[in-house]
Amino acid sequence: MSENKDLHPTTSGQSVEDVKFVYDFTEGNKDLKDLLGGKGANLAEMTNLGLPVPPGFTITTEACKVYLASGEEPPALRDEVSAHLAALEQKMGKKLGQPDNPLLVSVRSGAKFSMPGMMDTVLNIGLSDESVQGLAQQAGDERFAWDSYRRLIQMFGKTVLGVDGDLFEEALDKAKAAKKVTVDTDLEAADLKKLVTTFKKIVKKEAGREFPQDPREQMDLAIKAVFDSWNGERAKLYRRQERIPHDLGTAVNVCSMVFGNLGPDSGTGVAFTRDPASGHQGVYGDYLQNAQGEDVVAGIRNTVPLAELEKIDKKSYDQLMQIMETLENHYKDLCDIEFTIERGQLWMLQTRVGKRTAGAAFRIATQLVDQGLIDETEALQRVTGAQLAQLMFPRFDEQAKVEQVARGIAASPGAAVGKAVFDSYTAVKWSRSGEKVILVRRETNPDDLDGMIAAEGILTSRGGKTSHAAVVARGMGKTCVCGAEELEVDTKRRRMTVPGGHVVEEGDVISIDGSTGKVYLGEVPVVPSPVVEYFEGRMHPGADDADELVEAVHRMMAFADRKRRLRVRANADNAEDALRARRFGAQGIGLCRTEHMFLGDRRELVERLILADTEEEREASLKALLPLQKQDFVELFEAMDGLPVTIRLPAPPLHEFLPDITELSVRVALAEARQEPHENELRLLQAVHRLHEQNPMLGLRGVRLGLVVPGLFTMQVRAIAEAAAERKAAKGDPRAEIMIPLVGTVQELEIVREEADQVIAEVQAATGTQLKLAIGTMIELPRAALTAGQIAEAAEFFSFGTNDLTQTVWGFSRDDVEASFFTAYLEKGIFGVSPFETIDKDGVGSLVKAAAQAGRATRPDLKLGVCGEHGGDPESVHFFHEVGLDYVSCSPFRIPVARLEAGRAACQSEGSDHR
Repeated sequence: MSENKDLHPTTSGQSVEDVKFVYDFTEGNKDLKDLLGGKGANLAEMTNLGLPVPPGFTITTEACKVYLASGEEPPALRDEVSAHLAALEQKMGKKLGQPDNPLLVSVRSGAKFSMPGMMDTVLNIGLSDESVQGLAQQAGDERFAWDSYRRLIQMFGKTVLGVDGDLFEEALDKAKAAKKVTVDTDLEAADLKKLVTTFKKIVKKEAGREFPQDPREQMDLAIKAVFDSWNGERAKLYRRQERIPHDLGTAVNVCSMVFGNLGPDSGTGVAFTRDPASGHQGVYGDYLQNAQGEDVVAGIRNTVPLAELEKIDKKSYDQLMQIMETLENHYKDLCDIEFTIERGQLWMLQTRVGKRTAGAAFRIATQLVDQGLIDETEALQRVTGAQLAQLMFPRFDEQAKVEQVARGIAASPGAAVGKAVFDSYTAVKWSRSGEKVILVRRETNPDDLDGMIAAEGILTSRGGKTSHAAVVARGMGKTCVCGAEELEVDTKRRRMTVPGGHVVEEGDVISIDGSTGKVYLGEVPVVPSPVVEYFEGRMHPGADDADELVEAVHRMMAFADRKRRLRVRANADNAEDALRARRFGAQGIGLCRTEHMFLGDRRELVERLILADTEEEREASLKALLPLQKQDFVELFEAMDGLPVTIRLPAPPLHEFLPDITELSVRVALAEARQEPHENELRLLQAVHRLHEQNPMLGLRGVRLGLVVPGLFTMQVRAIAEAAAERKAAKGDPRAEIMIPLVGTVQELEIVREEADQVIAEVQAATGTQLKLAIGTMIELPRAALTAGQIAEAAEFFSFGTNDLTQTVWGFSRDDVEASFFTAYLEKGIFGVSPFETIDKDGVGSLVKAAAQAGRATRPDLKLGVCGEHGGDPESVHFFHEVGLDYVSCSPFRIPVARLEAGRAACQSEGSDHR
């Protein structure tokens, strides 16, 4: 025992012998999600509230972690499970698998974060050849007992013993065909008895063993299967997609069975306290008579709307409505509820804070504020920048000529267009080839996750808002239409037939509208989102549905702007982008890339500068560029009047302004062969060869250009200073900041700064205008971050160039690695997300934090910002808030996301301070 204590400590550091691994539902609460998982914690909470929850117990995530680390269950677990099982048997007045009156249990997974359908569940554990007779006798329903037994063998065979689930489905289809029926409920007891025999034969053949008749063996094997499912491929893929940590483990819930398949006075359903698609209040959900819960979630049989339950069973309906109100007021949020009615008795099987669409999230947050259930700070925690980004995607043009062929259930909004594909493998394959695809299935299951991630949208002919497709799509922000019953989906022949007989073959383009449930043939044009129109100033909060969403977004943005400390600037290189950024709420420009001003018609002037052999030629080229650059800056300062504009001097290598070496070589060779004049092309080719570098991103670029190409930086500084002086003369308020790129040592910055200060002084003297132009640097090299204290002596601000800093810290060439091995790194879990998408806090982030602290130690008023694309990434924005930066800068379209996340980050900091 003592050896186990050393070998397998728990994550809390305690020996496994000192830890409690099993909790009764009466012992936990909703705040123990880390230990009991979301499902277990909420079952305990509902039990505490006095709601009708079937008795049971939860095996903790700590037990799972020990099992996954060692390959063995904690030694004490079996005894703890036995003790809790005995208590459950005493409470229920019957024993697990008791021949004459069996106690049956379900074994369900339950991680901290909801992972719908990704891990394993087994129902009806305790049934055997012997106890099925007792269940039939006690229930007075032989058909029900044999139906429950075949379900157990089917789920146990697939989940625990690894038998191909299609073998059971094929046998079930044959049984229905032999009986000439189409639904499971039309099979009689005798049919189901035969099916049980067939299922057991399948298990024996495929698993190499008999289906276990010992109920305790069934339960123990099911518990292990749930533990193992944490590391199943579909669970790992889902966690990577949703950024759920891999080390949390899952809890296991053992719950006494209640049965919805006991006849027409029984049933099962899923309910939402508000519509998860729109956020509107009302009665939302699905109900299925004479069924178990898996039938609803799997979408195998089409459900009826929850409102129909009032006609079917008024007493249970009224009780359910009362419980839903209790739960929403208790959790202060949209609740997703699973329930079963057993012969008129309502039982609550699960509740959780429900997944919702982006639009619903914003509406619900503002509704709850208006109802006084939450305050503005809490409301900001209920929405995310990722959801706001979804709301900014385009939608279908309502004025377009379209051919609607079907209408299903609007399960997850958005406008998705793509080629129809009928299996997950094809969806992934075509997507990787650059094709946009719509995954079409009768219903999805967890094995379809790869294809769902790859697809633009999901279309199913079965299922409702609570089906697997709907729940997973909402969680991922994917467009989804479910239950389009008019469609005949034939996955084997890879096609679907639409009303009227038209056949959509694999590869044909279709369009689906997740906001209306409509399905169209061909490509439907899209128009801008109303949320983007709001940010552009073309739409104002109003009364109809689109305006209601705009109103909710408007209010949440106002909350965020009041709360946030971080300012948000834009990466913009011209007046047009600057004006758009300002409409989107930008508080200045954090990065103007001056090299972008050298493209187009001006490329020839830059070529002349590079080819210059004499000082006169170089000065002539710079003189020609100066007025053009000045005008660029005048327009930029006018667009951003009164707000800071950070202008980065040229950063890329000079060869980027010259023609491609291969293309130029061909031109020279052809000209020579034709004996045509080619002096200019030859000079260009010689310059390209002269400037060629093995690794140009680490070569002659940034501040190094300013030090070895005389006049390049000073020309730009003069253009900036003269533009600022001109705007001041026009009564404007230019606030220019000059940024020196790729500095690695303070000496580089000091030399460039001295030259810049001299140019600014000359412009002031010539124009009689007092100019205050801040000079700072871009921190994009590890050495700059490590010597930030020294560099701050010559810099008035730092802006972290996290794109290049990520490249230089990791030793990556972004253009090369993303296409070559990043996919493998993400699949293997080396990256949870690309370090170019979300900042690597441990590596790159630690340099940012250290440089910020060292810089401020030297210069307490040092302004700190970030201008890499991380400035618009939600998770990265929170990090930048934590390390004390003053602003983030990002592309104009991402400014609203950064504003929202900056507000959320401030609220989270407040919460941490209070704790």
